[in-house]
Amino acid sequence: MQKSVTIFINDTPLVCLENESVLKVAIDNKIEIPHFCYHEDLDIEANCRTCLVQNAETKKITTSCDLRAKEGLKVVTKSPILEKLRKKNMELLLLNHTKGCPKCAKGYFCKVKEKIEEFKLDTLQYKKIKTDYPVHKLGTAAELDPNICISCNNCVKICEKIGIHFLHLEGQGAHSHIEHSQDPLVDCVYCGQCTAHCPVGAAREQSHLQKVEEVLKDKTKTVIVQMAPSVRASIGEEFGGKPGQDVTGQMYTALRLLGFDKIFDVNMGADITTTVEAEELIDRIKNKGVLPMFTSCCPAWVKFVEFYHPEFIPNLTTSRSPQIHSGTAYKTWWAEKEKIDPKKIVIVSIMPCTSKKYEASHEKFKVNGMDPVDYVLTTRETAVLLKKNNIDPLKLSPSKVDHFGEYSGAAAIYGASGGVMESALRTAVKLATGDDLKKLEFEGVRGMKGIKKTTVKIGLLNLKIAVVSTPKNARVILGELKKDPKAYDYVEFMACPGGCIGGGGQPIPTTDRIVKERIAGLYSIDTHMKMRQAHENPVVKDFFEYVKKLPHEKQHELLHTSYSKRNKFE
Repeated sequence: MQKSVTIFINDTPLVCLENESVLKVAIDNKIEIPHFCYHEDLDIEANCRTCLVQNAETKKITTSCDLRAKEGLKVVTKSPILEKLRKKNMELLLLNHTKGCPKCAKGYFCKVKEKIEEFKLDTLQYKKIKTDYPVHKLGTAAELDPNICISCNNCVKICEKIGIHFLHLEGQGAHSHIEHSQDPLVDCVYCGQCTAHCPVGAAREQSHLQKVEEVLKDKTKTVIVQMAPSVRASIGEEFGGKPGQDVTGQMYTALRLLGFDKIFDVNMGADITTTVEAEELIDRIKNKGVLPMFTSCCPAWVKFVEFYHPEFIPNLTTSRSPQIHSGTAYKTWWAEKEKIDPKKIVIVSIMPCTSKKYEASHEKFKVNGMDPVDYVLTTRETAVLLKKNNIDPLKLSPSKVDHFGEYSGAAAIYGASGGVMESALRTAVKLATGDDLKKLEFEGVRGMKGIKKTTVKIGLLNLKIAVVSTPKNARVILGELKKDPKAYDYVEFMACPGGCIGGGGQPIPTTDRIVKERIAGLYSIDTHMKMRQAHENPVVKDFFEYVKKLPHEKQHELLHTSYSKRNKFE
């Protein structure tokens, strides 16, 4: 066990663990030390050289990220020489940023530009390094811009950590930059973890901000916004709130102030997904269908299966994902109910994920020739939009979701690894036995572990289940299934650590510690809701009554999807 020590930063005594990063200690105690490359979950390489501190006794200057805490260590974060060296390093690193950053170019809020202004950096005094590398598109999800890359290596490290190995650094010195694998057997799954770990926006989402701003001005359209489960427990961080802080009601108010016509919720779609998936699970068990059944809510996971392991495609549930289900419902059932031309409805999803942009662009999801979801904003993009309009949700009074966006507590936990599984099991038990559970919590599928295994009793059945996050861990479970196809009956897979709550579109930084707090926030939302099971949702019941009256082929089109083997970059 590590022992505690006391160190001094700017003469302030701080108790921490021995050998802990001094920069981490400073961050934990809200002491400002500029930094770019440091991330507490990744190996420290001290690449950016901006987190300089000075030993108060020896006067030695060093990077604080790889300086280890020892009893009695004394450092200062401010001195004339420190500020001079740190500023010079930052100016050189950000030399290309203001000209290459699309947010800066369009006048959007940009954290890097904010730092340039805060430290009064003068990048113009340096000769611009000629960089004209092409911006590489990662499907329709994210993009890599080598021209503003600072070679911190974070995107490469996280891509390796989750088990994809798609990115690497190329070139030397000032010409070092991010590149992608040319190996035909290695492809991106569009999870966007690179974007959540890039400190300067060189790896970023493909932005829909401008398109959303334009459609909000179009008075001929009915613009619906729907927020994913995870967003409500994370977006507050962008405004100084705590991770896991529930800002659901405040966000509904903020979205109304932005001008959206209807405030609905992806959670309603999650309740549809839960019901469809639970029905399919029971059907596969009763009629000896393909088992184990895999979840399919995560499009990055689906891409992983379709590219790396197409032999497991039959295991994927055919249920559509929450945003596609709710988008479909609003452009069919709701449009007819409200007597609105569905072609004049625009649906914007706010997601913690970049791969949801990729998912929304799929031709296979079209209903009556229309995309169920027109635009997808990440949590970060939504924060940019709010800041541009001087809207701080933390300062707003809460309001309620519009009626047809109502949802259960089971939907709220979809954002956490194990949440989809738990939600489906709550409803599967009802479908299989006719009885509601006395205890709704399934502790065995909760938590941050990359692989969780347990057995759940449904009637007379003992269901063997597993919950998995990251492709690296997915390979472990798929390997087990190749040896023993009956090892599990039902498996949830998510591409991002901790599930959607740790997704590629979430606020920066996203660390394991922060993700744990966000997860706690989601479970708290569920616990405090009166309606906690998807099949209890009256809005969803109304939608299913509508679907049941349609021809069988149309029912299938609205509720289900299909999969196929993918080639590189598809």
